Amino acid sequence: MSQTGTSMSVTRTDMKLEVDIIPVSDVERSKQFYGRLGWRLDEDVAPAKDVRIVQFTPPGSACSVTFGRGITAAAPGSAAGGLIVSDIEAAHDELVRRGIDASEMWHGPPFPPEVRLSGPDPERTSYGSFFSFKDPDGNTWLVQEVTTRLAGRI
Repeated sequence: MSQTGTSMSVTRTDMKLEVDIIPVSDVERSKQFYGRLGWRLDEDVAPAKDVRIVQFTPPGSACSVTFGRGITAAAPGSAAGGLIVSDIEAAHDELVRRGIDASEMWHGPPFPPEVRLSGPDPERTSYGSFFSFKDPDGNTWLVQEVTTRLAGRI
């Protein structure tokens, strides 16, 4: 046994992030916004009084976002999420065409904002280019270009 009381020979269990809950103040407004992004509406149900669950999945993603009424105590606008794209310029152009107020693209570290360099990475280095946008409540989405995965990632 290890110091934590677990066996060293235990096999690893896959854990796949498939749903992220985001807090919103207006379910209908958020439903319209995420639909405008081009994300697939998976569900819109009200299984109990004062509970509504809306779920969307970004194109090509194995992870969905859920929002609604009666499902989280978090403050609307307090969530942050990451989206990975293979072409940062195409993704930026598509969202702007859909009427989304996307930031300018930058490269360098994603945080803090004052160290960001304008425009996509000149060498288009994987994990090196970004932009962001916010939903109507201020939940932030960081979009990052990944063209070659680090070892051990799918």
